Amino acid sequence: MHVLHISETFVTGVYTYIQSICAFTAQDDRIKTSIIYSPNREGTDELDFEKDFSENVELIPIRMQREISLKKDFKSLKQLQNAVKQIQPDVIHLHSSKAGVLGRLAAKAYPKAKVYYTPNGYAFLREDLSKTKRKFFKLIEKYISKIYGGTTIACGDTEYEYAKRLGKSKMVRNGIDLSELDHIKVKPSLKLNSIVTLGRISAQKNPKLFNAIAEIFPAINFVWIGDGELKHELTAKNIEITGWLDREKALNLLAKHDVYIQTSLWEGLPFTIIEAMALQKPILATDVIGNKDAVVDQKNGFLCDSIGDFENAINQLKTKPQFLRNFGKQSKILAKNKFDRNKNFEQLVEVYLTY
Repeated sequence: MHVLHISETFVTGVYTYIQSICAFTAQDDRIKTSIIYSPNREGTDELDFEKDFSENVELIPIRMQREISLKKDFKSLKQLQNAVKQIQPDVIHLHSSKAGVLGRLAAKAYPKAKVYYTPNGYAFLREDLSKTKRKFFKLIEKYISKIYGGTTIACGDTEYEYAKRLGKSKMVRNGIDLSELDHIKVKPSLKLNSIVTLGRISAQKNPKLFNAIAEIFPAINFVWIGDGELKHELTAKNIEITGWLDREKALNLLAKHDVYIQTSLWEGLPFTIIEAMALQKPILATDVIGNKDAVVDQKNGFLCDSIGDFENAINQLKTKPQFLRNFGKQSKILAKNKFDRNKNFEQLVEVYLTY
């Protein structure tokens, strides 16, 4: 079976998702893989491809524009159609909104292919867009599914609830290879001294909120593992910004801190939270899609709607250190039960083969 992945964005969570699928299916002799990606999205690093993908994975660059541009989108569509005709895949798996549209149009060039689409966070749920744009993107999602078909493979529970309203859908949760973290030493948390997050310092991750929380608790060390265009918004004196680290160093550093925090405005289903859970971290997170699919409020952390909620949650963790231990244990249990990549992606392979 030849599986073709198509994605306009080939960075951060979507990149990790595709790379993780390919790492899993590389072990399956029944599956051959090709990837069409856009090389012009900021943050795409082709130098990483050699270490991240098997030499048997074919990587094909085709420029796609994130924003809507009829002229550029039409050019991208023609190239995608030509590639699909040439590859003649059995399965086309589309990732994120732009590829979800262009890819379904291009798939008509080879109608024998089964088409699947993973939103990784619907565009119409983005909080940085106007209501008009969000309504427009929701209409696109609704009608592109009705007219051009395909099955949505939601990567999380809440995304699946939206997907079912828009058309044919199925859920296969994101996951990580839990065995890859077995060697990392986890510092047992007896007292709340430090709070950490990991990711791009961008509008989606809401660094203003992260900064405001840090200002309330000057005695706690806040660490942001990563970098990004909104770095200047992290001004509190108790915030440390590490810059980008390779995955091994980032996870080892994350493991040394007491609590993981995610202040995102929206998410798909973030790998960073799943990794933090596997490393036995209590989670503080905004109560948004993606985050709430991983965090069970007051079981392995707290879901928060406001800065006041975060303040209350941190005060509870400070005064009741048993929460740190109990939430950490529950995080690891939930990660094992719900987000085991090997178990989840076995379901994905079955979808490719039989659905």
